[in-house]
Amino acid sequence: MKIIDKYILKQYLKNFFVMLMMFIPIAILIDVSEKINRMIEYKIPFSVIAIYYCNFTVYFANLLFPIFLFLSIIWFTSKLANNTEIIAILSSGISFTRFMRPYLIGATIVSILAFLIGIFVLPKASEGFNNFRYNYLTPGGLEKMRENSDVFRQTSKDEYIYVGSFNQVSKMAFNFSMEKFDKDQLKYKITANRIKWNPLKKNYTLYDYTKRKVGKLSDEIEIGEKKDTVFSFDLEDLTPMVYVAETLSILELNHFIDKEIKRGNSNISIYLVVLYKKYSLPVSAFILTIIALAFSSMKRRGGMGINLAIGIGIAFAFVFFDKIFGALAEKSTINPFIAVWFPNVLFGILAIYLLRNAKR
Repeated sequence: MKIIDKYILKQYLKNFFVMLMMFIPIAILIDVSEKINRMIEYKIPFSVIAIYYCNFTVYFANLLFPIFLFLSIIWFTSKLANNTEIIAILSSGISFTRFMRPYLIGATIVSILAFLIGIFVLPKASEGFNNFRYNYLTPGGLEKMRENSDVFRQTSKDEYIYVGSFNQVSKMAFNFSMEKFDKDQLKYKITANRIKWNPLKKNYTLYDYTKRKVGKLSDEIEIGEKKDTVFSFDLEDLTPMVYVAETLSILELNHFIDKEIKRGNSNISIYLVVLYKKYSLPVSAFILTIIALAFSSMKRRGGMGINLAIGIGIAFAFVFFDKIFGALAEKSTINPFIAVWFPNVLFGILAIYLLRNAKR
């Protein structure tokens, strides 16, 4: 790698992370100013707030990382153009394609980092962020969460479960019932006030339960306060839709989607959108890198300010298309794969057009 490559790559990564470090504290301060009264009212412990803002940082950075990346590239590339450094580089015999190499290397590093964060870090951060928001920050959040937390699923060919509400932190579900059928005949039914998942023992604990086994002449009823048992369904089957998609790793999400497809779940588009975005978001780093480079590599009248102003418009347009088509896929019959990848395709065409003009 030549000196110029190291210099551009260093500027690429440095400006991107500086941009993140600049805007994340601002976002936290704005969020604190909006939520401080509610935090004081609920007397939320400082440790809980600290964990929330750690999750908020990851959630916010993942949400707006395309904007930060785009603006950081425009920032330092416009400086190179205004200082006529790009003209000097190209005049030395280096082609524009060769000049792009360190930018693409930087995009690869950022893409891999975004992909790994989306797989290993973001699910837990999203879980903590949404739990805190529903419990403390959203007016009537607990009521809204309970309204959307009812779960009724067919977990196998002849088994059905129902859950009234679910606590993601304690891994406990309330108002649980399970029905087991033999063809069209009810074989037995289990109801419990609470059911808790035990991760160490890999089993469930029923509290205040009743098991009714249907017989030909009479029913057999078992009542107890507490019982450890094993079921064929997974913990994700108890998890309501408001949680499950964003809180699963990519392998868990793939497994969960396969099960829901076999069960004929009508809301499968919501899970597919989350899955496809884990792949489309890292790819967007390359597309936005090419657009930002091609757009800001020319010296313009008005300098860096014009580039930044137009760049902000393009970046927010990308985020807008990404969000609007994701919502359409969840709420309509649009194919989730097409909806998620359409912004990348659209802006990819723009990247090719701008790149061809920049080479000229």
